[in-house]
Amino acid sequence: MNYRIITLIFFVIVLCCSMPVMGVTTYLGGTPSLTAAIAGTNEFSPGQDAEISISLQNQGLNVDKFVFTGTIERDDLPTTAKMVTVSLSSGTAPIVIKTDPQNIGDLKSQATATVRIKTTITTDATAGEYQLPLNIHYTYLASSDQPASDTLQSVYRQEQVTIPVTVKIKPLVKIEVIEAVPENLSVGTEGYLNLQLKNTGYEDGKKATVKLLRSGTSPIIPTDSSVYIGDFPRNGTVTCRYKVAISDNAEKQTYPVDIAVTYENREGDTVTSAIDTVGIPIQGKNSFMIVSDLLTLSPGTDTTVAVTYRNTGETTAYHAEARLSAVDPFTSADNNAYLGDMKPGDTATAHFRLSTGSDAPAKDYALDTEVRYRDALDNSQVSDTFKVNVRITSPARTFSSLIMPLGIVVGVILIGAGYYLLVMRKKK
Repeated sequence: MNYRIITLIFFVIVLCCSMPVMGVTTYLGGTPSLTAAIAGTNEFSPGQDAEISISLQNQGLNVDKFVFTGTIERDDLPTTAKMVTVSLSSGTAPIVIKTDPQNIGDLKSQATATVRIKTTITTDATAGEYQLPLNIHYTYLASSDQPASDTLQSVYRQEQVTIPVTVKIKPLVKIEVIEAVPENLSVGTEGYLNLQLKNTGYEDGKKATVKLLRSGTSPIIPTDSSVYIGDFPRNGTVTCRYKVAISDNAEKQTYPVDIAVTYENREGDTVTSAIDTVGIPIQGKNSFMIVSDLLTLSPGTDTTVAVTYRNTGETTAYHAEARLSAVDPFTSADNNAYLGDMKPGDTATAHFRLSTGSDAPAKDYALDTEVRYRDALDNSQVSDTFKVNVRITSPARTFSSLIMPLGIVVGVILIGAGYYLLVMRKKK
C-alpha cells in the first residue's frame, strides 16, 4: 500500500517537472506614428459656420516580437500613443476656431479616432486653399527594463507633432452696399429705397436676384422684396429700387435692413450670398402747427375766420385738407378747408365759418384741428391733433348802452321830484 502511494507521488512530481513554462510576449522597437486627414468635405464658404471632422490614425508598427520566460508582462506597447490631446489652429487662414483642445484618450497601433472641431469662416474670407496646423500631444513607452525578476522599470516620453490639414474656401458672390438712398420714407408712410450694390466676391453670379429683407423687428417692411438683375459679375455694380412701408410705431432715427443675393454659381447650383446689413434713416411723422394770430370773437357772432397752417414735417403733404372741430359754445356749418400741396416749411390759410352763442362766457378756448393729406405714394394720412386758440371777449360798451341806464336813473329822479312837489302842494 505504501509502495503505491510512493509511486503515485513520484509520477506527480515527474509530471510537474515536464509541464511547459509559461512565457510573456514582449515587443521591442517601434513608436507611435500619427497621421491626420479631413473626413468628409473640406470646402467651405465665407461666413459659414463649419464643423471640420478630422480622422486620426496611429500607423506605428510593432517591429520585434519576443517571448521571454520569467518576464513581467508590460502594461503598454511602445507603439501606443497615450493621453492624446488634439487642437486645431487657424494659422493664417480666415477661420475662427471655436472648439477647445480635446483629449481623445489612448490610440493603439492601427487604431483610428475622429475629432470634430467647430469653426466659423470669416465673411471677408478670400477664396483659395489654406493649411491649418493640427497640434497633437501624446505620451508613449520609450523603454522598459527588468533589472530583477520582480521589478519592471518603464520610461515614458512626451511627444508633440504638428500635421497640416488643408481646407478650401469656395468663391462666392459678396455684396457691398455702396449707396442706400431713402425716398420719402417717414413714420407711418410708404416710400422707396434705392440701393447701389457691388460684387466684391470672387464669383460671377448668374441669374441673380437681389433680395431686400426685414431685419428682425425693424419697422422698415419691404413691400417689393426681390429685384432680378441677371448676371452679377465680380466687381460689377447694380442699382435696385424697392417699395417699403414704415410702421406707425417707428421714431425719427436709423433702422436696419438686410440684403442678400441669390444666384447660380459656376457649378450650376443655386446659392445665396451672406447677408449685408445697412442702416436707413427714417424721417419723423409729418406734423403741422398754427402760425396765425389768436382768433378773437364776441358772443352771438357768426363770422368767417382765417387759420394759417405750416408744414413742420420733412416730406411734402399732397392735397392737404384742414378740419376744425367746433364744440360748445361754438358751432360751424363749414369746418373743412382745402390747403393744397404743402412742402416742408410751406404755409396755407384755411377759412372756416364759426358761430358763437349769445351767452358764451368770455374766456380763452382751444379747438381741435387736424390735417388730412396724401403721401408720395398717394396713401391717405392724418396728422396728430393739435389746437387752434380762440378768445371770446366781453360785449363792447356802446354810447347808447351807456346813456340808457343814465336816462332811466334821471327819469326816476324826476318822477320822484314831481311826486314830492305834488304832495307838498296838496298839504298847503
